[in-house]
This record gives sequence, structure tokens and C-alpha cells, in this order.
Amino acid sequence: MKIAIIGTGNVGGALATQWAKAGHQIFLGTRDVNKFEDKHLLNNANTTLHTLKESTENAEVILIAAVPQATQSIVSEIGEVASGKIIIDAMNSVRTKPEGFNNSFEALKSYLPNTEIVKCFNSTGFENMSNPIYRGEGIDMFAAGSSAKAKEIAKQLAIDAGFATCWDFGGDDKAQLLEYFALSWINLAIMQGHGRDMAFKVIKR
Repeated sequence: MKIAIIGTGNVGGALATQWAKAGHQIFLGTRDVNKFEDKHLLNNANTTLHTLKESTENAEVILIAAVPQATQSIVSEIGEVASGKIIIDAMNSVRTKPEGFNNSFEALKSYLPNTEIVKCFNSTGFENMSNPIYRGEGIDMFAAGSSAKAKEIAKQLAIDAGFATCWDFGGDDKAQLLEYFALSWINLAIMQGHGRDMAFKVIKR
């Protein structure tokens, strides 16, 4: 699969690495290729560096793992070439929000109406994206959105990254709930002091 990564920090970098290992073609997107700081990611197989527009144009799937307040400026650069593509929103509006919206998912739905959008890869720490294996078993990922196609892609990419599965969290109306779920992980791992090496897994009787 051809995947653009916009936001190559902890989360974007971890997923770029995992997906490159799985054989996907990775297009790292940045505003200025001459000022790109995460050059270690270019040591991954199948990984190249591009402008935001070029990375989106080349890709089938676009992961956005930037800060929520950058949503509008990112869309201003990729909007004309994003039509018809899968957008994975991995952002959380815990500290900041896109201006005029409750969260990044709402903003992306408004700014990019001709795309298939799913909220995913936002509900746990980046360490769990780099290594989702606990005691020999993959942890779980979760996805929300009304696009069945986008959720199916997210599920496959979660499995390719090493997660056991990706649970369907519901439609567009559950994207905010999935952000609260992310805040629950942050609360347990950081605020309650249990540490970042913890994760969620659904168990059914």
C-alpha cells in the first residue's frame, strides 16, 4: 500500500517504521524538505521524503499525526490532491483543538468532504505503536468513522503494524468518544502513574 505520513513525530514515526517493515511504500510529508528533522526515518526500507502535497498525491492512504491546530493549514496544502483518498486521523484534541471545531475529525470531515475519513491510531502511546506485543500477543487498536472502506483499511494497517486486531468503535459520532478513550489511557499511564508500558485489550467470554 502507498501511505503518506503527515506528522513524523513519535506516533507518525513509529507507524512509518512498522509499515515500512511490513512492506508498504511510505511517503513522508513535510512542509520544507530542506528542514526535515526526522531523517532517521529515511533509513527505513521503502521510505522517501516529499512535500505535503507530493506525499498526498503519491499515496492511497494519508495518516495525519500532527497537532490538531495545524489541521486547517495541512488541508490547505493537500486538499486539491486528497480527493477520493483514505484519511486516517491519529490526532487528539486533548490540549488544543482546530479553530471552530471540537476535534480534528470534525475539522477534516468539513474541510475534506470528498475523502474517506477514519479516526484510528490515537488511543495509545507511541511506544505501543513501536512495539504492540505484550507477553507474546498483540494489543488491540480501535477505529471510528462512518466509512466502512476507511475502517477496513485501518484494520489491515493495524494488523500490519503488529496489533492483534482493530475494533470497530462506531460511526462518525463515536470519533469524539474514541478521543475520550485516548484520554483514559493518558490518565492511567501518566496522570495515575502506571507508566507508558500499558495497553488495552478486549477480552470476550
